[in-house]
Amino acid sequence: IVNLPDFRLAQIMIFAIEEINRSEMLLPNVSIGYQIYDTCSSRMSSMSATMGLMNGPEFAAGETLILSRTTGPFKIPVVKTNTKRMLVSLFVLYLFFFSQISHTASCECLSNRKDHPSFFRTISSDYHQSRALAYIVKHLGWSWVGAVNSDNDYGNYGMAIFLNTAQKEGICVEYSEKFYRTEPEKLKKVVDTIKKGTTKVIVAFVSFIEMGLLIDQLNILNITGLQIIGVEGWITSKSLITPKSFQVMGGSLGFALRKINLEGFSDYVVKAFWETAFPCTQIKENSSQYVINCSRYQDLLALKNYNEDVPEQRYSSHVYKAVYAVAHSLHSLLKCKEQEGCEKGLTIQPQQVVEALKKVNFTVKFGDRVWFDRTGAAVAQYEVVNWQQDSDGSLQFKSVGYYDASLPPDQQFVLNTENIIWARGQLKPSSICSESCLPGTRKAAQKGRPVCCYDCIPCAEGEISNETDSNNCKQCPGEYWSNAEKNKCVLKAVEFLSFTEVMGIVLVFFSLFGAGLTVLVAILFYRMRDTPIVKANNSELSFLLLFSLTLCFLCSLTFIGQPNEWSCMLRHTAFGITFVLCISCLLGKTIVVLMAFKATLPGSNVMKWFGPAQQRLSVVAFTLIQVLICVLWLTISPPFPHKNMKYFKEKIILECSLGSTISFWAVLGYIGLLAVLCFILAFLARTLPDNFNEAKFITFSMLIFCAVWITFIPAYVSSPGKFTVAVEIFAILASSFGLLFCIFAPKCYIILLKPYQNTKKHMMGKNIF
Repeated sequence: IVNLPDFRLAQIMIFAIEEINRSEMLLPNVSIGYQIYDTCSSRMSSMSATMGLMNGPEFAAGETLILSRTTGPFKIPVVKTNTKRMLVSLFVLYLFFFSQISHTASCECLSNRKDHPSFFRTISSDYHQSRALAYIVKHLGWSWVGAVNSDNDYGNYGMAIFLNTAQKEGICVEYSEKFYRTEPEKLKKVVDTIKKGTTKVIVAFVSFIEMGLLIDQLNILNITGLQIIGVEGWITSKSLITPKSFQVMGGSLGFALRKINLEGFSDYVVKAFWETAFPCTQIKENSSQYVINCSRYQDLLALKNYNEDVPEQRYSSHVYKAVYAVAHSLHSLLKCKEQEGCEKGLTIQPQQVVEALKKVNFTVKFGDRVWFDRTGAAVAQYEVVNWQQDSDGSLQFKSVGYYDASLPPDQQFVLNTENIIWARGQLKPSSICSESCLPGTRKAAQKGRPVCCYDCIPCAEGEISNETDSNNCKQCPGEYWSNAEKNKCVLKAVEFLSFTEVMGIVLVFFSLFGAGLTVLVAILFYRMRDTPIVKANNSELSFLLLFSLTLCFLCSLTFIGQPNEWSCMLRHTAFGITFVLCISCLLGKTIVVLMAFKATLPGSNVMKWFGPAQQRLSVVAFTLIQVLICVLWLTISPPFPHKNMKYFKEKIILECSLGSTISFWAVLGYIGLLAVLCFILAFLARTLPDNFNEAKFITFSMLIFCAVWITFIPAYVSSPGKFTVAVEIFAILASSFGLLFCIFAPKCYIILLKPYQNTKKHMMGKNIF
C-alpha cells in the first residue's frame, strides 16, 4: 500500500537533488546521491534501517529508492571523493533520534542545542505554534477552554507552552487531559471529561494518529457542537475530514503549514520522475527490445499520471529547502566557485557540516529565505485553516488568516472572522466561565476555581469601574463621588444652609419676625417714652437693648447662604459683638436696680457714682473688650470658607471654618461670663422692694439665655454639616426671643392692656404683677 503524502515527499527530495545536480552555480562538478529507507512507523524498523545504512555497501547517485511512510525525513550528508568526479551522497533516514535536518519534527524538545547540537529543521519549533494557539483563543474572545494533547514529547512540550502562554493571556483551562495511541482507557477518560465539561472550545495538541482515535470516540458517543482548535500535525489531514467526522469536527480551526507551489514539480511527478526512477523498458542486446518485469512497482505505477494532490502538499517546500540547505552548506565547505568548480581531495567531517548549516542564509526560487535560528529551527509561518463544507457538499480546508512570527508583533496575527464557519454552522460559540462584569462592578474570584470564574460585585460607594471586567474599583478623587451606576465619578453635591430650602426659609422667617417684633416694641416704647414704665430703669438702656436685640435677630441671617470670605468673618464677629452689647445693657440695668435700692438707704450717695454717663461707659467698655477679641481673631486667624468632606463621603459641606478655635471660644466665653455675672446680680436684686422690679425678669431671661447656650455647646459639636449652622442660628434666635419676651413682654402688657397701671402711683405701689 502506497502512502501518497510520504511518496510525494520522496519525489520532492529527488526533484530538488536533480535540480542541484543540473545547476552550474550550486555545487558545480559535484553530484548528490540518495538512499531512502522505510521505517514503517516502527522504532524497530527505524533501527534496522539505520544499521543497514551504516553497514551497507557504497553506492552511486540515484541507485536505490525505498519508500517511507512515516512523519518525515532526516538527512545525514556523507562526503566521498574519487579521482574523476566528486560524489556527495545524501542519505535520507526516517529516523527521530539520529539526524541533521528535518522537515516535520517540530517538537520544542529538539530546541535544546546542548542535547541536540547537530539538529536542524526547516519547519519552525512548536514554541511558536503553541503560543499562536493561545493568541487565536484570546483573539476570538474565549477565556474558558479545554485542552487535550498526545502523551509524548510532541504533545507534552507543545501543551506546556500553550498552558503557560494561556495563563499570561488571561485564558483559563477547565481541564488538561492527555493520552497515547496505545492507551484506550486514557482515551475513554479524555472523552468522558470532554462530555462532562462546560467549555465548548477544545485545544487539541495531538498527532495525526491520536486525533483519528479521538474523533472516532466522539462520533461513537455523538458528542457534537465542539469548537476544536488544532495544530499542523492533523488539521489538514485529508484522511480525517470525512462526512462522518465532519459531524463532530465541522468548523474546526487550526494552524497549517503554508501551501507553496514549486514551479515544475507538478509536471515532474507525471513524467520526468517515472522515466528516471522506474525505467521499465530498455533497448539492448542484439538490438531487440524487451520489457523488464515491473510487477513489484504495481502500486506506485498506479500513481503515474496522478498529480491533483500536488498543490495540497504543505511539507513539500520544507523538504525542498532542507535539500538546498545541505547543498549550500557543502558548497561553502567545498569552496566551490561558479567557473572553477569545487576543490578536490577535501575530507569533510560531520561537525564541519553542522557549523556550515548554522551559517546558511539563502533564498529559494519561490521566494522564501532559508536560515536557522539559534535553536536550529526555521521562522514560524502558518496559515489558519477552517474545516468547511462547500455548496456542492465537498469538504475543504479554507484559509481564513495567517500567523507570521517574523513580522512586527502587531502584524503577526491576522484572522478574517467573517470567513469562518463555526461548529455546526452556528454563530461563534461563547466560551467563558463567567459572564463579563459590566461597568460599575468588579470581578471577585470564586474560591477554589480558576481566575476566569468569578462573581460580579458592585463597587462600593465612592468607587467606580468604567471598563468591562474590571479587577478593581477605582476610588473617586476627593471632590468627586460615584454616580448611581458606579461607572462615573461626578462632582459631589455641595451642601450649605441656603435661603431656598425649607429649614432656611423657616429660620429667615423667625429671624425677620423677631427683628420686626423688636422694632415694633421700640416704636411702642418711643411713643410711650414719657410714661413711668418706660422711664423706669433707664429708658436709654432699654432703647439700646432693643437696638442690640434687633441686631441679634438680623445677625442670624449672615449664617444662611453660601459661605464666602466676607460672610464667614462677619457672622461670628457680628454675633459676638451684638450679644455682648445686649448683655452689657442688661448688666447695666441690673446694676441700676441695685444702685437704686442702695440709694434709698439713709446717707447713701451711690447713684452719683453710677449715673447715666457711667451706665453708657460701662456698656461701651464691656462691648469694646469683645470688639478687641474679634479684631485679634480676624487679624491672627480669621474664619474662612471650607469644604468639609469628613462628615459625609457623598457630599461636600460648604461651611465656615473657625480659623482660630481659641478665638471662637474666647468670644463665646466672654459672652457667657457677662451672662453669668448678669444672672448673679439680677438674682441678688430679685427680692428688692419695688412694685416693678425689673431684676426678676432679667434673672429669668438670663436663666433662659444660659440654658440655651449651655445646651448649644454639645449640640453644636455633634451636629453634622449644615445642621451645625442651624443649631447656632436656633441658639441665637431662642436666646434673643427669650430676652425680648422676658424683659419687654411685661411692660408691653401694662402699656397695651393695663394702661391705668402705667402711672407713678402704681409704679411706687406693690404687687402690680
